[in-house]
Amino acid sequence: MTKRKIEVFSAGCTVCEDVIEMIKRAACPSCEVTLHDMNDINVAKRARDLGVRSVPAVAIDGRLAPCCTGAGVDEPALRAAGLGQSLADSPRQRTAAPRRGAASTGFFGPNA
Repeated sequence: MTKRKIEVFSAGCTVCEDVIEMIKRAACPSCEVTLHDMNDINVAKRARDLGVRSVPAVAIDGRLAPCCTGAGVDEPALRAAGLGQSLADSPRQRTAAPRRGAASTGFFGPNA
């Protein structure tokens, strides 16, 4: 069975650890989660190639998740990108659910 590849880039800080735990909770059996230590030069090169500018950051199937391109990790955005879904439920074949309320409800709280 083909698995969805989830890569988490971390520097080992408390915020990174919180995101790692959230990813582990949200991942499904079809998700293959890999944790990357940004202190490793090869990991840093991979992160740079993906466009990672800050950590924690998450890439799903070789693409940096939209929530990780600037404002931080956001679970609803990760789920819309495919976290916790089998490949048969690919986000490219459906649209993301609308956000509840006008304010951001991301990992870092309202309007983070």
